[in-house]
Amino acid sequence: MTVWLRGDHLVRRSGPVARRPDEPVLLVEARSFARKLPYHPHKLILLFSAMRHFRDSLRDDGRTVHYQQTETFEDSLAAHFEANPGDTLVTHRPQTESAQARLESLVAKVGGTVEFVADERFLCPPSQFDEWRGDGRYRHEDFYRFMRRETGYLMTDGDPAGGEWNYDDQNRETPPDEWTPPDPPWFEPDDVTEDVIEWVNSTFEGSYDERPYGGDWADPEPFHWPVTRRQAVRALDHFVTDRLTEFGPYQDAMLEDEWAMSHSLLSTSLNLGLLGPDEVIERAITAYEDGDAPLNSVEGFVRQVLGWREFLRHVYRREMPDLAEANQLGASEALPDFYWDGNTDMACLSDVVGGVRERGYSHHIERLMILANFGLIYGVEPAQLNRWFHAGYVDAFHWVTTPNVVEMGLYGAGVFATKPYASSANYVDKMSDYCSGCPYYKTKTTGDGACPFNALYWDFLDRNEDTLRSNHRMGLMYSHVDNKGDEELTEIRERAEEIREMATNGEL
Repeated sequence: MTVWLRGDHLVRRSGPVARRPDEPVLLVEARSFARKLPYHPHKLILLFSAMRHFRDSLRDDGRTVHYQQTETFEDSLAAHFEANPGDTLVTHRPQTESAQARLESLVAKVGGTVEFVADERFLCPPSQFDEWRGDGRYRHEDFYRFMRRETGYLMTDGDPAGGEWNYDDQNRETPPDEWTPPDPPWFEPDDVTEDVIEWVNSTFEGSYDERPYGGDWADPEPFHWPVTRRQAVRALDHFVTDRLTEFGPYQDAMLEDEWAMSHSLLSTSLNLGLLGPDEVIERAITAYEDGDAPLNSVEGFVRQVLGWREFLRHVYRREMPDLAEANQLGASEALPDFYWDGNTDMACLSDVVGGVRERGYSHHIERLMILANFGLIYGVEPAQLNRWFHAGYVDAFHWVTTPNVVEMGLYGAGVFATKPYASSANYVDKMSDYCSGCPYYKTKTTGDGACPFNALYWDFLDRNEDTLRSNHRMGLMYSHVDNKGDEELTEIRERAEEIREMATNGEL
């Protein structure tokens, strides 16, 4: 029997690696995976460097590790079973039944067998989620409270700590002009990572899938993400000690010169298995209990990990494959090229896309209220934006991006989003400093120099009225639409069409 660890399951403290200490381990670098999309180079460096470091750590402890570098997973598995006839692979269960069936078929095709075990990167097993949901609608807030009660996190005698389940009203502040967050942690590449950097840059350079791999991501800044368990723990320490206190109040704020703000930057380590959700939650709660971090910041972080991350994983598990192609609003516009090349005069989009191009990252409110919001009101086909997110972010995996982008960002399916998260320039101006330096006017809806968010917002409401007006959460928005005369709405429609033409022609 061999423990097969796929690249995003580098879990050593629990699961099959811990429970089968005498069994060999199989890890596979498949170049075909890296060619599926024009992935950001930092995404590939992160994944392959973490895998090689994990291999070396196991070998240093005397563990037998079969590390294969092949073109496809099928090539690797065929070679493994040829060398180990009759072997059985033990691996973590994929996120969907269809993905599990594909792996079973792949292994059977090359003459092997495979057993699946629970995914140790999550706290809520499928059976628990399915029992919680029953036949009801997905409601994140209900699930989050359920998980708080089940785990006891931030609970006192059956009640939420501080008397409230969430502290959103304290977590929507904009920092004062003189505020500066701590520098984000930076991990210098060692020899292993340097070898991966060289390999990625030489192996995946060039063009495929109609998108240049290297040039279109520009010249990224030096790679700096944690790739080992030790580095991930240091990143966690840095967040809890230096960033957690101000994470809460400013978690929705955006500043042009502060890409990390006070966010945790732990998503890469969580999604690879270098950190567990329980340990990051418990470290944050300990800081609150010791008086080192305020409740609003700690609760906001716990909600992201215990609530949102677990919730999305199960929505994806249950709603695929339909979720990936969902498009309930019938959006059909092509993704504008500036998502790839960053060439736009819009200050907010230019800065956020530039950050993705430089480091494969932006924080959650930039993802939702800049990138996804623009795609929503512009009318981008959800699958196209999802594909871009999956290619561009270092922490992106399909189970993460699909419910976040297709459903939460673009209101594509209506399985849990209760309304589209659409906004005009007013929200961007309220929560950021972008508008002050932008050549577009935040207060203008039509005419030369009018901010594209404004006309696109009203055009979005107008063209989707048949679907959205009956939504009780959209009543206020449509009351404002009703205050606009036919002439103004015609001008808005014309300006929206002009914006799409400008975007198509690379002139926005």
